[in-house]
Amino acid sequence: MSPAELRLWYEDYLDTCNRHDLDGLRDLLAPDVRRAHLPRGADAWLGDLDALFAAFPDYQWKRITLVVEGDRIAAHLRARGTHRGAFRGIPATGRHVNAAEFGFYRVERGRIVEFAGTADDAELLARLR
Repeated sequence: MSPAELRLWYEDYLDTCNRHDLDGLRDLLAPDVRRAHLPRGADAWLGDLDALFAAFPDYQWKRITLVVEGDRIAAHLRARGTHRGAFRGIPATGRHVNAAEFGFYRVERGRIVEFAGTADDAELLARLR
């Protein structure tokens, strides 16, 4: 994909995330996608998002900065949502969270094959306690 195509692809990916469309996201992930310090595979990724969306039904990401180089994307995002259900053992607090996220993706044939970033729930958990 050209840099312009990869930018458009990422906008579609982010839109799919913001719609909480897990089936659509599956099409954008390699089955064995690698995530730094997190369980490998699309099923694990989607399971994590399903838990996030259940706890924060209004969760959304906003792109702040996007850099594309070759098959890699670096994204600075702002994430926000309201804690309405249990999350990682913490009962719903009703708190609104707003967190910075940084993601680094490698994309092959329209699917994420590798991810590393700050989207590991640590900041969310800190804001809920």
